[in-house]
Amino acid sequence: MQVEASRASIDELDVQALAVTVFKSEKADEGFLRNLDELSGGLVRSALDAEEFGGKEGETAYFHLVGNNKLKARRLLLVGVGEASDYKPANVSHMAGTAVRSLRSKNVKSIAVLPRASGDAGETAATAVQGAYIALFDPDKYRTVEKEEKKIDRLVVVIEGADEGALQQGVKVGAIVGESVNFTRDLANEPGAYMTPTDMAERAREIASEFGLSVDVLDEARMEQEGMGSLLSVARGSDEPAKLIILKYTPATPPSDNKELLAFVGKGVTFDSGGISLKPGENMELMKYDMTGGATVLGAMRAIAQLKPPIPILGVAPCTENLPSGKATKPGDVVKAMTGKTIEIINTDAEGRLILADAIAYAKKLGATKVIDMATLTGAVSVALGDVNAAVLGTDQALIDEIIAAGREVGEKFWQLPLDKEYSKQIKSDIADIKNVGGRKAGTITAAAFLKEFADGISWAHLDIAGTAWGDDAKPYRSKGPTGIAVRTLLRIVDRASRK
Repeated sequence: MQVEASRASIDELDVQALAVTVFKSEKADEGFLRNLDELSGGLVRSALDAEEFGGKEGETAYFHLVGNNKLKARRLLLVGVGEASDYKPANVSHMAGTAVRSLRSKNVKSIAVLPRASGDAGETAATAVQGAYIALFDPDKYRTVEKEEKKIDRLVVVIEGADEGALQQGVKVGAIVGESVNFTRDLANEPGAYMTPTDMAERAREIASEFGLSVDVLDEARMEQEGMGSLLSVARGSDEPAKLIILKYTPATPPSDNKELLAFVGKGVTFDSGGISLKPGENMELMKYDMTGGATVLGAMRAIAQLKPPIPILGVAPCTENLPSGKATKPGDVVKAMTGKTIEIINTDAEGRLILADAIAYAKKLGATKVIDMATLTGAVSVALGDVNAAVLGTDQALIDEIIAAGREVGEKFWQLPLDKEYSKQIKSDIADIKNVGGRKAGTITAAAFLKEFADGISWAHLDIAGTAWGDDAKPYRSKGPTGIAVRTLLRIVDRASRK
């Protein structure tokens, strides 16, 4: 898709269709809509007066422009976004996504999107482009019949009178971020047979080669040398070898006074059967997406390499399958992590925290002073927060606040759960230092309490994205399937850190 920015007036836009933001209860005889109504030959007023369209969020009205109108475009789509006072970056993204998905279904090839957001024009353009890219992803990669083949060839983001340079930069950034979100979604959508730990490592190498990142991939022999018994215990039951992926971005001119290193660590269980503690068969096919945390790290690093912030960033993705076999770790076994801490395995389906433990420890060894880990870690988070908010927990309140604020800016929601020291009592073991589950109570919190054991001495936060990484239902602005949650938040955190 060719993406452009424009500051021209709407009557000058030479595209097949215009997609225009309309606020709830907005009148056709006021401001922008008055001009649009005159140019369209009264169509806007007609729709509003007939109460066929009222600007509610996600609502659309579609017209063919014929006869008495003064627009070059031949079609018009009104996209409702709700109350003007509630119009945030997420709504800009959703508006553009709704427009693109709706008009693509009508075989429109060129679209001009008018997001009408106040504030930073470049930021608005970037957000709209991100929404458009996200909207164009569909999970039907391997379908051979009844496949959606319609495409958008050209997208123009229009903010009348805006600074040309800011618009162009916004469009460029939006495309990089949108493509990287979809890269993450594509990884998460792959069947387990096509996205093994080896496949993920190969994708990481491709990113590094294409965009100029340094890459290292630890095989099982090197992990043994590092003492990563926790990670390797999960891989024991699979014939597919585990991999620990390390990507690093180093700016051309590293800051001389910066001793901090921000690291992203993501769970990469490419298929999770539960191991010996076997999951129920129903919906187990969705466990191909248990590597979404790792995919998020790869997607974020892909974008970082192109955006070129002035600070170094480390990305770590421990990757393995979790399968039952005669070699698999059994409940009751004791394993030793890279730090020397011993772990009693109570439930082999609590494997994500086992691989993250060694990955966090290794990130620290590589110099990380600040770690954000992300994982589809617990089913309990879906019970607590549903599919609206991802959970955030950690030891550094400033970092947690930063994550929540960054998420709010890009339209991703994070809700802090407590991590009081009392929760750590639930993971005390009789035979080892700790155990990998703490019982039925506070499952998301005790999982984080386990990870906390390996994050001492650094600023650390944990994102449990299990409830938000996969959408069961399609939205007007996004297909069902993988959502790409947290990629944009991580990139905003990098952007905020770059400005300090």
